[in-house]
Amino acid sequence: MSIIENSCLLLGRFLMGSYFILPAVSKINKFDGTMTYMEQHNVPMISVLLVVTIIIQLVAGAAIIVGFKGKVAAFILAGLTLVISLYMHNFWVMEEGLARSHELQNLFKNMGIMAGLLMITGLGTGKYSIDQHNAIQSDGY
Repeated sequence: MSIIENSCLLLGRFLMGSYFILPAVSKINKFDGTMTYMEQHNVPMISVLLVVTIIIQLVAGAAIIVGFKGKVAAFILAGLTLVISLYMHNFWVMEEGLARSHELQNLFKNMGIMAGLLMITGLGTGKYSIDQHNAIQSDGY
């Protein structure tokens, strides 16, 4: 890969990881409000799932940024994004209107995020990552 491709992967990983870390911090700071929002969407086991979600977003988001076990982290976040999308952006149960259009847009935005995560899962984290450094060390270079 060229320096441009690897630089784009690095920047993309930073943006993707930040996309999960910043909302996780927001969930921590607004824990009760997030629980209420999840209740409104009939999410089961909220007290457990909210904590698990925060941990996954923080750990996997950071893993993507530094490129450590990036493929696994991206795959886990893709699955989490799918589950969150189905619960929190369920436009199909809403009446026509602005709110429904907004949730439909959020669902498709999340599908785009999933696409990026699946690309990291398939292609890896690139040259500027811990994964790549570890691979070079293992090969004896």
